[in-house]
Amino acid sequence: MSDSDTLAAVTELLRQAKRILFITGAGLSADSGLPTYRGIGGLYDDKLTGHGIPIEKALSGQMMANRPEVSWTYLAQIEANCRGAQPNAAHHAIARLVADRPGSMVFTQNVDGFHRDVGTANLVEIHGNLHQLECTECGRGRRVPDYAGLQMPPGCPTCGGVMRPDVVLFGEDLPRDGILRLEHMLVEGVDLVMSIGTSSAFPYIAGPVMWAADAGVPTVEINPGETRVSAQVTHRLQMGAAHALGEILTRLGVAA
Repeated sequence: MSDSDTLAAVTELLRQAKRILFITGAGLSADSGLPTYRGIGGLYDDKLTGHGIPIEKALSGQMMANRPEVSWTYLAQIEANCRGAQPNAAHHAIARLVADRPGSMVFTQNVDGFHRDVGTANLVEIHGNLHQLECTECGRGRRVPDYAGLQMPPGCPTCGGVMRPDVVLFGEDLPRDGILRLEHMLVEGVDLVMSIGTSSAFPYIAGPVMWAADAGVPTVEINPGETRVSAQVTHRLQMGAAHALGEILTRLGVAA
């Protein structure tokens, strides 16, 4: 099937669907200038950090608890490399599609906050958000636009404790409420599952796509590369998210 035929088929699925599960990953933000990356950073792929340890160890929950200054060194580097980036057409397109189909959900691995910035409804940021900080002592939260001007590690303005981003670090559990929202969505039924810009490396990311395929629910993958769900989906678009979703919105006759 040609790309044009596949786009036409996906557009028709979207035209008919009322409850869509969108699963998104780092590839969605590639057109915003953010790197697609293994775990946290292409900045550190196959290299040790300046502290002579793997990035997974530097950005682990254990390191944050014991030596927060080490974790914050690399969190700050990652945030600085992403600073100034903005949501792209793909984020706006998904927000529009969800707004038109209130029963839908966006389940994202991304911590850049772009889905939230464009007002996406029914959003689950399963890995958290870099811009939301929480105190490790008193639990109070604080939202920041970026890390510019923050002391490292940041102190809590209320109790003076060390603050950390509200993200899932290596070795930490996923937020239970986010997983429960995903499970409830699937139990209540979906018309379409779309995997966009993710390698589907984690079981909780690939799992819903596999479940839908087994249950006869249509599935779509938008990703230039091969992933573990590529052979399972109903339709596969090997293109960037912004390009593919822009084409689909045009065919639907709507604007993001």
